[in-house]
Amino acid sequence: MIEDPLGPLDPDFAAAFKRDDRRPPCQLYLVSPLDVAGAFPDRLARALDAGPVAAFQFRVKDINQHDAARLAEPLQRICADRDVAFIVNDSVSLAKRIGADGVHLGQDDGDAREAREILGPSVQIGVTCHDSRHLAMEAGDAGADYVAFGSFYPTTTKEVKHRPDPVILSWWSTLFELPCVAIGGITPQNAAPLIAAGADFIAVSGAVWSGDEAAAVRAFNELLG
Repeated sequence: MIEDPLGPLDPDFAAAFKRDDRRPPCQLYLVSPLDVAGAFPDRLARALDAGPVAAFQFRVKDINQHDAARLAEPLQRICADRDVAFIVNDSVSLAKRIGADGVHLGQDDGDAREAREILGPSVQIGVTCHDSRHLAMEAGDAGADYVAFGSFYPTTTKEVKHRPDPVILSWWSTLFELPCVAIGGITPQNAAPLIAAGADFIAVSGAVWSGDEAAAVRAFNELLG
């Protein structure tokens, strides 16, 4: 838990929350597994063809940039053919190298202002803000295009150190136009409270790639309406 300078949120805030009808409905944001070789491009195409997906995040670890770019190429093409934003996790340099639609920065991956200078005005920049309203406001001030809160539920995708309450989504979307992403252990069974709390996107990985990806995308989109 990050010590948020803003203090705890009023628990009654969530009960009073009502989503602004002018805000677009919540959308699906897919995050890749760490292994995107082999048959994964076919799985990605199948997932994207199963229902609306707003964005796909390319998330690989511990490989050099040349190999990462090679793995990204077919996936980027699949996304472009379906008008799905292709977001690179962590690496501004890789995002620039392959002409990605965006980059997602963790708290240790550099500043959104620096990323903007390198990538230009049209590239989407997202920032992980864990459970901190303060970090989210700083990201917005630095020019981020969206902020991500989580992990809302236990997940095997990465080590969980921060567990925000869904009310942080309500607070954010009430005060700020900037979109917010909910991430962490989200499944078709537990996503509804996050959607109701005001998430603009739900970011999902294991719930899609650990089984039938097309069925999972359809299940999420039934919830998203």
